[in-house]
Parts: sequence; C-alpha cells; structure tokens
Amino acid sequence: MRYWALVLGIALPLSLTLAFAQEQDAEGCKDSPLIQRMPGSAIHSCEHKEFDSVEMPVGRNADGDPVTKNIEGEKWYWDMGNREGLSDVQVYRNFLNALQKANWTIDFQNPNGQITAHKGADYIFMDNMNGGFYYQTIVHLKEMQQEVVADAASMDNAIKQEGHVAVYGIHFNTGKADILPDSESTLNEIVKLMQQEGSLRLRIEGHTDNQGNATANQALSEKRAQAVVAWLTGHGVSAARLTAKGFGQTKPVADNSTEDGRAKNRRVELAKM
Repeated sequence: MRYWALVLGIALPLSLTLAFAQEQDAEGCKDSPLIQRMPGSAIHSCEHKEFDSVEMPVGRNADGDPVTKNIEGEKWYWDMGNREGLSDVQVYRNFLNALQKANWTIDFQNPNGQITAHKGADYIFMDNMNGGFYYQTIVHLKEMQQEVVADAASMDNAIKQEGHVAVYGIHFNTGKADILPDSESTLNEIVKLMQQEGSLRLRIEGHTDNQGNATANQALSEKRAQAVVAWLTGHGVSAARLTAKGFGQTKPVADNSTEDGRAKNRRVELAKM
C-alpha cells in the first residue's frame, strides 16, 4: 500500500478538537495511513485480510444506475462512529473534498452516503455516511498468492470417485482468457495426471460467477476452457484426449451473493469423458 497522507478539510482549533468526547476505539484498531477519521469519531470495529474481493460502485450506466466492480487485493475495513452533532452532508462533503484535494480519482459519488475513489493501486470505498456512522474499505490491488496446489494424485482420486474435480489454481487476467504465470504448477499437475492415466480423457470446463452479462460470461468461460486445452496440448497432452466447454454462470457451486461464493464459482473443472 502506498502511504499518502490524506487530511480532511476541517479547520479546527486544537483546543476544540481535543474537546470532542472521544469514544474508545475497538481493541487493536488503528486509523488507515491513507485517510484520517472525522475528528472525535471512534472505530467500532476493524478488519484486515491478506486477500479479498470487494464489490464497489465504480460508475453509472446509461440509465443512471450504479455500475459495480469486484476489486481484489489486500483489504482493510473500518466501522466508524461519528461524534454527536455532525450532519450527514458534513461528513460526505468532508471526505469528498479531501479525496479531490489529494488528487484521488472519484469513480462514484452519491450524496446519500457513498464515495468510491482510487489512486494508483489503492481504492477507497466510503459507505453509509448517513446515519451517525460510516463504513470505510480500502483495497490495495494485487494478485492472490496461490498457496494450495492441486496435485495429480488428489485430482485423480476425485475424478475416480466423483467423475470430475474443481481446480482453483488456474488464474486468468480479469475479464480475459489469458492464463497467468502462477497457474503453471497446477497445469503441470494436470499434465502429470494425464501421463499417469494413459486412457483418461477429459472435458475441460470453464465456469464464472454471475457478475456482468450472462452472454459475455458464457463466451468468456468457453475461451478460458479452450485456453487451458491449448496449454495442455502445447505441453505434450494429445488433443484427442481433451475437449473444451464453457458453462458461464449456469452451474454455480456456491452462493453468488457473497464474495467467497463468487470466488468458488469462478473455476475450471476437469470432467471425465
């Protein structure tokens, strides 16, 4: 995370700032180095995740409705309680002005209490600034570090028992079918599986979550499945033993209304033919 100091546009005498009744912050919670809190506010709760996905409004469509996007990376979250006497418009305008003065790009703003902004690889999402408190989420864009690798033996066992296996170690550029370099170890395990099981024929299946357009998701899943087949055939697996099929968002294995569920639905599966 880049450490830009962002100070709210509040000109207050020190004596007045110290006079605010300061509620105790939740244990272990500290301010973000990117943006200060409203003076006199308190942190009710906080959270830090090494990697997570946050759905943020990043613009509006032709009808004026919010357009959202999943922002993935290292995540920080705060639930902040305001001091008494602050109006909703006072909180909203303070944060909006502070972000603009610090040269953040404002991606979305809603006077009813929402702001999304980004600067470099950092995204800030301010939400619910209309009820005496607000939520602040910061995501620093980065790729997930793959720590669990599907090995040939475990994939083989799952296919023999279930007829298919979901593989989560194959990664693509967002919205594209380009296989990322950190997928190589998992793909090599599939090559190993095919070498050990000489008669095995597989259908490589592409699956997406339900974000975006269903037709586009279907096409993307097809291209991703084909990309995996191309990689495998390029590394010694006979094309006669492989076929590709995309299912788009039609076969979810988890709840698409949650971030974790959508992550599980974005997958490649190996199905025995």
